[in-house]
Amino acid sequence: MSNTEHGGIQIELAHIFPIIKKWLYSEKEIFLREITSNACDAVTKLRRLISLGEAKGIDAENAKITVTLDKTAKTITVTDEGIGMTEDELRKYICQIALSGALDFIQKYEGEGDSAQNGIIGHFGLGFYSAFMVSETVEVVTRSYTGAPAVHWSCNGDGEFDITPDYDTEDEIGAYGTSVIMHISEEGEEFLSEYKLKEVLEKYCAFMPVPIYFVDADKADEECHCKEEGHECHCHEDGGECTCGEEGHECTCKDAQPINDTTPLWLKNPSDCTDEEYKEFYRKLFHDYKEPLFWIHLKADYPLNFKGILYFPRIANEYESLEGQVKLYYNQVFVADNIKEVIPEYLLMLKGVLDCPELPLNVSRSYLQNSGYVTKISAHITKKVGDKLNAMFVNDREAFEVLWRDLKTFVEYACMRDRKFYDRVKDTVLFEKCAGGFVTLNEYLEAAMEKHENKVYYATDATAQTQYIQMFRNAGIEVLLLDRVIDTQFITTVEMNGENVKFARVDAETPDVLKDDGDKTEIPVLKDLFAKVAGEHTTIAFDRFRDSAPAILTVSEESRRMQDMMKLYRMEGMSDFPVESTLVLNTASPLVNKLTGLCDEGKDELAEMIAKQIFALSTMSQRPFTAEELSAFLTDSYSVLDKLS
Repeated sequence: MSNTEHGGIQIELAHIFPIIKKWLYSEKEIFLREITSNACDAVTKLRRLISLGEAKGIDAENAKITVTLDKTAKTITVTDEGIGMTEDELRKYICQIALSGALDFIQKYEGEGDSAQNGIIGHFGLGFYSAFMVSETVEVVTRSYTGAPAVHWSCNGDGEFDITPDYDTEDEIGAYGTSVIMHISEEGEEFLSEYKLKEVLEKYCAFMPVPIYFVDADKADEECHCKEEGHECHCHEDGGECTCGEEGHECTCKDAQPINDTTPLWLKNPSDCTDEEYKEFYRKLFHDYKEPLFWIHLKADYPLNFKGILYFPRIANEYESLEGQVKLYYNQVFVADNIKEVIPEYLLMLKGVLDCPELPLNVSRSYLQNSGYVTKISAHITKKVGDKLNAMFVNDREAFEVLWRDLKTFVEYACMRDRKFYDRVKDTVLFEKCAGGFVTLNEYLEAAMEKHENKVYYATDATAQTQYIQMFRNAGIEVLLLDRVIDTQFITTVEMNGENVKFARVDAETPDVLKDDGDKTEIPVLKDLFAKVAGEHTTIAFDRFRDSAPAILTVSEESRRMQDMMKLYRMEGMSDFPVESTLVLNTASPLVNKLTGLCDEGKDELAEMIAKQIFALSTMSQRPFTAEELSAFLTDSYSVLDKLS
């Protein structure tokens, strides 16, 4: 016979309550979100019961929530005009930790599977107890919509409570609804500030679906100013005359407007939203008065079920912070700023909102990192961004080109980080031409097919490399301008993704189309002279160009990209490693021929001075001088001028 005993773990409230007070949430301010969310749920439940015919003779269309600050009494009160509670319901949902009324309601009237659509916020039943994080005592006064007597509940910080049935509310609530009265403790006194309380409300409750009004009890007795000159009156928004202060009319000039927008833009159909509305919403959310480049309105249905608006902010330059800000909401309740797990890492420069009712209200990073739902959201957003870029390119290329320099860094980085994204937008990526205008990669290759098939020539500095650019232009070769740090890494990505194309900077090689027929014979005396002038890391070569430049300095594409990469990743010491270069002397240049004559005549000093100048000028057109090189160039230039005087 077995002696096994079956039982349940017992929890002493006196032991668990201090833990709840201190550790329930990492930020104390969340208490206001939780209590206000509960109030919002109460109104939502009542409206649902009315729609189902369960609550007759009641109109909750204009139901509201009021948050009242009383600095004198040191209380914060949240009052709703919602479903209310009977004494039995209060005992069940308030006196027992982690028994959620929202969950019971969903199971009874909706079915748990529809919880994301019905707008009920609370699921776990712990949110109410967040009030004790800032309160020494919490009171609840509630009256059920059923007409049952009002009930009063009071609890101190030790978890000991009193219940008073048949309570005389003294107008603390209306015909039905609930008031939560928090007597703020010393640790929570920062929230007895009107500024602080409004700040928290605007952060967490700015888009809750029930109107929320803020009242400062200490200002409740202030005189009406509606009729004073220069004072805006809100009591006659319909165009009627101001009646504030008249007998029997309540003044509405103080806190007359709800602090929240109950129908935020992301809930509307994109076709019903104007450009100005999108821009105004952006300014309101982020206080950024630079207009966004464009936006994407997201409305994903089953199985993802989320909504949102994502904005592409205008970035002043590539060194400006690319850190965006995507606000995460749960049924219009603010959850967190910039939850990076929901947005792909390379899209973090975006700003906007996402409302994801499938996520828990008290979401954790570990949950997000392991959530298949989050992974699908991320993939969906990536697809929508790619589709938006492609649509802009196809529908209005001229406008797209105007935006391109602002989009360029973002698009290139995204392509480098995600092959699928690259494949989606590769035909939309633009390249700027040194001569002006933009082309796609395919357009460039098609136009260049006869002269240099599958080869793209580019410059990184249109001013410094103007000699090379002009040589290519004279030969009828288009040169692209890739003048940002990320460009070198991006073109490597293009090459690696199997596009059968190679990029070469204009100073990396000398294409055949730049060369001319004629004598290209190596001149030993000049080779020795320039080897002495240029140093051990420069090879001397000879060729014949159509251009009259005496020489050009080239660095192989592979070597220069390696050096750029080391600079980009700040590999100290490595970026200063000598780069092997080639000085190509132009046998068609008159100056080179004269220099040969000077060597033959034994005028070695003058020949060396000219050779130094030729090498220095070739270097200058290839890269910036170092401090030592600039000093030497100036000294040598003055010496040449002295010879001419």
